[in-house]
Amino acid sequence: MDLADLTPALLLRQTILGLSRNDQLRDAIERAPISRDVVHRFVGGVSAQDVLRVASELVDTRRSVTIDYLGEDTVDPAMATSTRDAYVELLRVLSEAGLTHDGTVEVSLKLSALGQALGRDGNTIALENARVICQAAANAGTTVTLDMEDHTTTDKTLWVLHELRQDWPWVGAVLQSYLYRTEQDCRDLAGAGSRVRLCKGTYKEPESVAFQSKADVDLSYVRCLKILLEGEGYPMVATHDPRLVEITSVLAEKARRDPDSFEFQMLLGIRPEEQLRLAATGARMRVYVPYGDEWYGYLMRRMAERPANLGFFLRGLATKG
Repeated sequence: MDLADLTPALLLRQTILGLSRNDQLRDAIERAPISRDVVHRFVGGVSAQDVLRVASELVDTRRSVTIDYLGEDTVDPAMATSTRDAYVELLRVLSEAGLTHDGTVEVSLKLSALGQALGRDGNTIALENARVICQAAANAGTTVTLDMEDHTTTDKTLWVLHELRQDWPWVGAVLQSYLYRTEQDCRDLAGAGSRVRLCKGTYKEPESVAFQSKADVDLSYVRCLKILLEGEGYPMVATHDPRLVEITSVLAEKARRDPDSFEFQMLLGIRPEEQLRLAATGARMRVYVPYGDEWYGYLMRRMAERPANLGFFLRGLATKG
């Protein structure tokens, strides 16, 4: 492809992805005091002890937590096993600290990090690794949520969810409102005992499977949200959009939802004052906390998937609310 054929958005995306593989830039960011502050705001550290400290601080302010151990693009079974073991160790540490009771602090899993992409047997490998983590979570008295990735993995991820729920019916799912299919997926997963995190979606998806405009994604989000709130499950409303927070409150009241029958979710470092405000009103507020050595790739990939995320993170730095 000729450089002249690239749109500005695509060029920016490819540039950011290139930066995600630049070890020298990562080293410079790690050393610079200002950029370290940026990383610490959005990432819970690199070790289990680091994220334990962050989770404890959040819980002390009446916020719940879900923790993601960073590690996508697993290329061999040993990496998948290492990720599984990191989660088991994390759950042990959290349990010993008394943070896992009633799911106060839970974990979020990306099946790609557990081996989903490892050829024909990848989904089975990911399932078996997820089983080990779910049992560790059950032993600790907490829950697990399966993150959703790009649309090519949706059916495989929902299959793993179904299998896990045979033994652990509290395993949560993530659905993305920018996919055309998500309204039906919400109907399928809105039953009693089901935990569903609804987000807009961050991956760059083709027009054949996903809404392309922000307005259409937002409208889909509201339709999906209404289905979940009117269902019998436990909706987890993942949004930083003030309008959607307000709409959630209105729809929850119309559906006669008790405040403890659903929750809001936001990313670590984004709108922290709003997180505290919601928690102070008695709403359930959970913070998504990523941690691990792969923090640099995580931040860069999130920005590359949708370059608008770059502005989103920068705006997050510019305001505490």
